This record gives sequence, C-alpha cells and structure tokens, in this order.
Amino acid sequence: MPLPSQYSVVVPAAGIGERMKADCPKQYLHIAGKTIIEHTLTNLLEHSQVKHVIVVLDPNDNFFSELAIASHPSIKVVEGGQERCDSVLAGLNYLPDDEEWVLVHDAARPCLAKTDLTTLLQLAEQGSIGGILATPVRDTMKRAIDVKMNGQHVIKQTESREKLWHALTPQFFKLASLKKALNEASKQNANITDEASAIELLGEKVMLVEGRASNIKITQPEDLLLAEFYLTQKQAK
Repeated sequence: MPLPSQYSVVVPAAGIGERMKADCPKQYLHIAGKTIIEHTLTNLLEHSQVKHVIVVLDPNDNFFSELAIASHPSIKVVEGGQERCDSVLAGLNYLPDDEEWVLVHDAARPCLAKTDLTTLLQLAEQGSIGGILATPVRDTMKRAIDVKMNGQHVIKQTESREKLWHALTPQFFKLASLKKALNEASKQNANITDEASAIELLGEKVMLVEGRASNIKITQPEDLLLAEFYLTQKQAK
C-alpha cells in the first residue's frame, strides 16, 4: 500500500494582533505551557501528512527565533508583507513549482483536530481545486444599518443563516491556482480575507469540509481561556 501524500503548510504570522491589546503579537502569548504559535506548529508537524511548514514573519520579528521550535528541521522562515495575502504569497513563492498542493493555516489557530486535517487532505484525491474547513452558522444573524445611534449599532434586518458557514483554516488548494488567484486579486485590489475568497475570484468552486467548532482563531482576550480549555482537554487524553 502506498504511503499517504505529504504536503507543505504556509503559516502567515506577520500580524500584530491589535484587537488583543497585548505587549507582543498575539501568536507569542502563552497558553497551556507554550506560546500560541508553538501549539499551532507542533500540532501541524505531528500530522503524518505534513512535510514542511513555511512560517511567514514580519521582517522585524524578534520573537520567533527565540523559540525552541524555530530550529525544527521541517520549519522554514520567510519574510512577509503588509497584508495577509502578501504574506501568504511570499510563503507560496518559497515552495518549488513541482508541489501540486499547499495548505494555509492561521498562526493563531492552535486547536486544529488532526482528524479534520486528514479529511480536508482527501480533497486532493477527489478532482477538485481544493477547499476549506468550515462550520455551519448556528446563531441568528443580524445585519446592522450604516449609522450608529447613541454609539450603538442598530439592526437593519435579520439574515437567514441557511447555507451560511464560518470559514476556518487550514485552507487547501492547488499551489499554481492559489498563486494565480492571489496575484489576480492583488491586480484588482480585491478585498481578500482568506485564500478561498481569492480562488472564488477565478470563478472556481471551493469545497466546504465541515470541521470542529473548537478550531477557534484567537483574536480577543476572552479567546485565550477557551483555547486553553481545548488544549488542556487534548493534552489530558
């Protein structure tokens, strides 16, 4: 029986995480005994189908090189750009052209379940251009009007949550297609918030692979406690 294919992962980590209101970029905050980015990278590297992780850093980052994981032989570091899409493209450009597929994963998502990653990687055998991990929207969704009243947002209307999904990472696409999509998005000055939105600009169909809601992105201070809970539960198993 042939061994499962292996893939490279680009981890954009050049952001500063302004909403966290911390003294360092959020990926370097400590939870459950390690920095967030150490949990994220360790999680990826422990998966049998991950061969390399390309960490994309701010040119002035002085934190990553101090971490023990920085010397891992399967980790490579490149400099990022001003926006997320610039950093992702820098990571993609580091990879050799003969790699057919690539994963992109947020540095601040340390709670990815390995079984979800395995399921996502199966897209490479299904004839698609790729897809993303996502969770169905379960809450009632409200759209606000453009103008605040007394400093507060006001509901314009309730939106149907039917067929709405929360986009997660990793996102998994053919390397050449993703590079083309991000370059095209840059030319159009398009608002690209994830890799899937760039692929959508090409008119391609992106697959939704349902993942666990525990795969949270740490964005605000209250997320730290929830992520620590998930990580502690995982470590206890």
